[in-house]
Amino acid sequence: MSNHQYSTATSPSSKPLQLYTAGTPNGRKTHIFLEELKAQYGLTYDVHPISLGKNEQKEPWYLKLNPNGRIPTLVDPNRGGFAVFESAAILLYLEQHYDTTTKFAFDPATRADDWSEMLQWIFFAHGGLGPMQGQAGHFLNAAPEDIPYAKKRYVDETRRLFGVLQLRLAGRDWLAGPARGTYSLADMNAFPWVNGHAFTGVETLDEFPDVKAWTERMKERPAVKSGLQIP
Repeated sequence: MSNHQYSTATSPSSKPLQLYTAGTPNGRKTHIFLEELKAQYGLTYDVHPISLGKNEQKEPWYLKLNPNGRIPTLVDPNRGGFAVFESAAILLYLEQHYDTTTKFAFDPATRADDWSEMLQWIFFAHGGLGPMQGQAGHFLNAAPEDIPYAKKRYVDETRRLFGVLQLRLAGRDWLAGPARGTYSLADMNAFPWVNGHAFTGVETLDEFPDVKAWTERMKERPAVKSGLQIP
């Protein structure tokens, strides 16, 4: 298992966060936020690529960090080696402890409705886009037998969810926040799944023009560009 450091230390007392991950949508969203935090605050982190093909995520040492045996997992040596699994939980953990000026979220004490809105779109992606696109990708590309009903079921549901995003993004730049919205964890959480639309049976985003514009807007951000290349 190899590791690579992607930033410089913020202070003599800080230690790089440890990220165990792979190049999946759930891994990408974590990479993107860490790159945003690196650019904003100089946060440091090391990447430990996990070979899903070799089932490294099921090895005993990894299950001690993440009993669910999935990626990503974050280990924070600055807080006693505290381990966090589930990608959306990792985003919220990083925001709580390392987004010190609330650059990428909303203060729940002073902007409670915006905070709730952000959470709603995080959970929409975590409980909707991810599972439906994951199943679509499996039945289209990896299932050992052809099951037309399953392929149609999950591709149709993926399209429906893209339609929900289209409704939300009409006249907006970002998913959460007032007016045209504010770039936040909600966008980072959903983007990697939508960006992989072709793999899950939606060849183009032309029927969802505002979603397409949103993905292009995301890809213009330097942290998104670099986050998509890790590991």
